[in-house]
Amino acid sequence: MAANPVPISELSLETIRSSEETIVRCTGKINSNTTASLQTTVRGLIPETPCIVLDLTDVSYMDSSGLGAIVGLYLSAKRQHCRLELINLNQRLKELFRLTKLASVFEGHDDFLGWTPD
Repeated sequence: MAANPVPISELSLETIRSSEETIVRCTGKINSNTTASLQTTVRGLIPETPCIVLDLTDVSYMDSSGLGAIVGLYLSAKRQHCRLELINLNQRLKELFRLTKLASVFEGHDDFLGWTPD
C-alpha cells in the first residue's frame, strides 16, 4: 500500500509591514487544511499593528472553514483594537461573502469589500 503523500502547502503567506498597517498576501486556497497557518500568522501580528490587511488577490478557493477562520480573526483583532480588512477579492469570493451575509461585517458596508485606494 502506498502511503498518502504529504501535500504541498496549499496556501502561502507573505507579510509586508509598515507603521500604519501590515499586509498579508495570501496565495492559494483557504480551506480546512490551511486555516491553522493563516490564523497563526495573523494572530501573531495583531498585537504589533493597528490594522491588518488580507490581500486575497491570489486566493483561488475558500470554503466554509476559510470563512470561519476569517471571521474568527476579525473578532480577535477587534477585541485587541486592531482592524482587519480584506482587499482584492475575486468575483467568486465577493459573492461568497455576500451570500453568507458576511460582506457587511467588513468595513460595515459590502460596497467596500474588495475596494482598494489608488
